Amino acid sequence: MGAAGSRALSSLGLPAPARPAWLGVAALGLAAVALGAVAWRVRPRRRRRRQQVGTVAQLWVYPIKSCKGVPVPEAEVTALGLRVGHMRDRFWMVVKEDGHMVTARQEPRLVLVSITPEDGSLVLQAPDMEQLAVPYKLPSSNALRDCRLFGLDIKGRDCGDEVAQWFTRFLKSEAYRLVQYETSMKGRTSKELLPNVKDFGYQVPYPDCSPVLLHTEASLTDLNTRLQKKVKMENFRPNIVVAGSSAYEEDSWDDLVIGDVEIKKVMSCPRCILTTVDPDMGVIDRKEPLQTLKSYRLCDPSVKHLYQSSPLFGVYFTVERIGVLRVGDPVYQLVD
Repeated sequence: MGAAGSRALSSLGLPAPARPAWLGVAALGLAAVALGAVAWRVRPRRRRRRQQVGTVAQLWVYPIKSCKGVPVPEAEVTALGLRVGHMRDRFWMVVKEDGHMVTARQEPRLVLVSITPEDGSLVLQAPDMEQLAVPYKLPSSNALRDCRLFGLDIKGRDCGDEVAQWFTRFLKSEAYRLVQYETSMKGRTSKELLPNVKDFGYQVPYPDCSPVLLHTEASLTDLNTRLQKKVKMENFRPNIVVAGSSAYEEDSWDDLVIGDVEIKKVMSCPRCILTTVDPDMGVIDRKEPLQTLKSYRLCDPSVKHLYQSSPLFGVYFTVERIGVLRVGDPVYQLVD
């Protein structure tokens, strides 16, 4: 691991404890308030230089939460996440009849549902199932459902009986529905999602935490040296995969520029049992790679109120400047 990777681990207390970068940012913000609103007139904002830290190796959009991702060569990055035409990241979600979300944590076979964008629809395929097209634009007569996602309320437009029956037949456990988020709906806000972190002022539809999740190839390679059975990037479901960095260097990235897009770090990604779902078999292990990650990727005690006992792998970002990014784009960190 290079010096950048060592600094990244130190910023999380893995293994060299240090104050996390976001605490420093928060402290600076409080200091600015104390100095008064005229401070920015006295000293202009310092221009930061770009330092290349890698290149974009993969881009993924996950239209339906917990179903297979769609690899894409380029994507528009909006405030609500990645978008390719009408196909948007985690704008659809499987729910129970009462509106509670269903993910691969409860129904691991969801990861076997593949999605192809085609002629104004998402075309769904799964083992032993006929393919089904779900239109992007739903009739306004379709019911609006009250949904529940990680303890927070959110709306969803019901996608109809045909796709509800399709998921019910495939999963074979209970009755399910598919709902779609619409941009006119109120998303879950960063203040609600992350009450112990500063309010970044964003909202999201059905992702777990933020509009963008980033991983690096080097960190996955390092993890796989510690595992008997190697895992794939698909176990972790990132939107952006970066090549050319050191392992865990991403822990230290705060502000990135990729193509036309600028993104800002929100927090590291705390990992759960969903990572133990085999993306090819749709079977949940409940052990690996989670147990191995816990052996060396737990947070420093100073930020345990954020992450509890979850190991950290990948980084959540919010979108500071929308635009387009492509596979092959250089990834730059903004540094003073």
